[in-house]
Amino acid sequence: MTREDLVLVGRLARPHGLRGEMSVEVLTDFPERFVPGLAVVATDPSGGRRRDLVVAAVRGHGDRMLLTFEGVSSRNDADELRGLEIAVPKGSEVPRPAGFVYHFDVEGCRAVDRDGCELGVVTGLEDVGGRSLLELRTPAGTREVPFVEPIVVSVDLARRIVVLDPPPGLLDA
Repeated sequence: MTREDLVLVGRLARPHGLRGEMSVEVLTDFPERFVPGLAVVATDPSGGRRRDLVVAAVRGHGDRMLLTFEGVSSRNDADELRGLEIAVPKGSEVPRPAGFVYHFDVEGCRAVDRDGCELGVVTGLEDVGGRSLLELRTPAGTREVPFVEPIVVSVDLARRIVVLDPPPGLLDA
């Protein structure tokens, strides 16, 4: 399984306490997915280390979560996981609520205006300061487009097309 086959759901920040618990930066819109028994793949962002883990216990802690993994029972064990990203296999993600898209759904989609004229290609969907921005590669360079109505008119995942109605100047050089 390659990184392209995985969906990022969190980042292991640091050990919490002495019994192997880890503070986790949650990187999913569905934190309720973290339950005992959840199998995750922990990888180094640089592509080095990789480890399969199973969640043993979960509890909230402010804007983070505290996770305990099977076989990780000490602060030293947990410290070895520090900085790893945790992901689940694509296809195991939470079913999409109406109107919701995952970032990997729109990456590579063609962006067109209401008349069907090509605007560019979607290269990403990022959460920046609590709002979603569509990253778009245009002839004028990379542009960030707020992922909100009325700018985003529709997303057709089957046809791989995102229809935009950008305000004047948004996509200009």
